[in-house]
Amino acid sequence: QVQLVESGGGLVQAGESLRLSCAASVRSVTTYDMGWFRQAPGKEREFVAAIRRSGGSSAYADSVKDRFTISRDHAKNTVYLQMNNLKSEDTAVYYCTFLWPETTRSLGTWGQGTQVTVSS
Repeated sequence: QVQLVESGGGLVQAGESLRLSCAASVRSVTTYDMGWFRQAPGKEREFVAAIRRSGGSSAYADSVKDRFTISRDHAKNTVYLQMNNLKSEDTAVYYCTFLWPETTRSLGTWGQGTQVTVSS
């Protein structure tokens, strides 16, 4: 059974950093495009970042560009989201997922999410 397990969330102050992890099972994070999404209370889930299977290029939402970095570790079969200079508007539950190639559309498998709370 394909699984994704997110971790690394927590409560931080504005300006601080966090690194989220997403451990995958069954599917390799290097043979699929991978993405991070987030959902704030009362809002729809939104795209945050993607890393492509081919070449490892990345894409980001404008709201996180230059602050967040997505990466992956083949040996650990894990995708990461390094979040720097966090802002209160980054508060949300963060999810990782497999993506359709060259898109920001999920293949439908989601983890349980990890809560990130940024206090101002």
